[in-house]
Amino acid sequence: MIITRRAFSGLVASAAMGASSPAISAGKTHARFPKGFLWGVATSGHQTEGDNTASDFWWMEHTKPTIFAEPSGSATAGFELWPADLDLVAGLGFNTYRFSLEWSRIEPEEGEFSDAMIAHYRRIIEACRARRLSPVVTFNHFSCPRWFAARGGWTNPAAPDLFARYCERAARGLAAGISHAITLNEPNLPTILSWIGLPSALFAGHSAMLKAAGAQLGSETFSAGFMIPREDHLAMIPILGAAHRKARVAIKNVRPELPVGLSLAVSDDQATGAAPIRDRKRAEAYEPWFAFAADDDFIGVQNYDRTRFDATGALPPPAGAVLNQLGAEVYPPSLGGAVRYVHQASGKPILITEHGLGIADDRLRVPFILAAIEGLRSAIAESVPVLGYIHWSLLDNFEWYSGYSPRFGLVEVDRKSFKRTPKPSAFALGAVARKNGD
Repeated sequence: MIITRRAFSGLVASAAMGASSPAISAGKTHARFPKGFLWGVATSGHQTEGDNTASDFWWMEHTKPTIFAEPSGSATAGFELWPADLDLVAGLGFNTYRFSLEWSRIEPEEGEFSDAMIAHYRRIIEACRARRLSPVVTFNHFSCPRWFAARGGWTNPAAPDLFARYCERAARGLAAGISHAITLNEPNLPTILSWIGLPSALFAGHSAMLKAAGAQLGSETFSAGFMIPREDHLAMIPILGAAHRKARVAIKNVRPELPVGLSLAVSDDQATGAAPIRDRKRAEAYEPWFAFAADDDFIGVQNYDRTRFDATGALPPPAGAVLNQLGAEVYPPSLGGAVRYVHQASGKPILITEHGLGIADDRLRVPFILAAIEGLRSAIAESVPVLGYIHWSLLDNFEWYSGYSPRFGLVEVDRKSFKRTPKPSAFALGAVARKNGD
């Protein structure tokens, strides 16, 4: 059965009364987090709402062949259960909730906008405010309308204008209540993936899936997802950059004082000696986006790991290192390193829009989070302007091509009943948020 809102309220009440969390030993600096610091958790539409049938990802999930481990289905039933999720976020002690609008729900067919869906997202924003949660809203979190993908997605020179039109329409109905707006989520991710050395068969499988998906729609230009070959994505960067800039202008035209930025996937890239390869990655994966963000109010940093480079390339994780479910080293200081680099290189204030750990054993998540926050505190002590920390993710949810296997959530979700069960990490991070890091 689906857990009721009343049941959620009881769960939240027990959390607020002081559920215990594992002890952690981490040295603290004397720096304090700024007043008004945003402590939050994140979700995204396609990963939680469920039954997002007009989207490009839904189409790819059900195409044959497909590289998806499984379809998203009803996800976490978040389209219906969002009020209870907000109760949970507020009850745990957070003051911020990041979520995304689903473009394919708002504009399911080209040029046809749904006032009902805009009203749906307005209710979420208003409910955040009623619970004293700052709504950080992402206008595009990877998934796009199926019609947009059929027209070439982000390879289409018309994409910036199509995206800006959608952002303007959504902003007219929603911008008044938003705390911070994010145009694009991790538009640099395909470039990052190209540096990891993924098997060529994976990209070949993705290309075959796109070809099959397009054929069913009568499209020879169907383009979607983020598992994109390096040369193809590099050609898309100017289009994505223009889309961000036009979207920012569209949103600002509706509400000029609303802070607008984009979020970037950022590894803590470290050179073990000479740095030319590390620096080449930075020039390719990040620096174009700092230029696109020159007029932005902040840059969202999304960090999960570090990458070490020597003179020949990226190094494997150190021997004996604890690895997450995706095979990367569990390394808490990476957050502080990524934040320092992005601010130094861009000059912009930083909002941590994602940071987390994909791992089944929540006992490892608690010390990881708290140690990373101490690294963030040190960066703030060094005068890096950090606006907030938003954890990925609130829920164990649909993790794109990997399906439901990766576990990033502070809250476990039963796949049949959709019952939410907070993990110890939810209480531990919520306690930090309640006290503003003290």
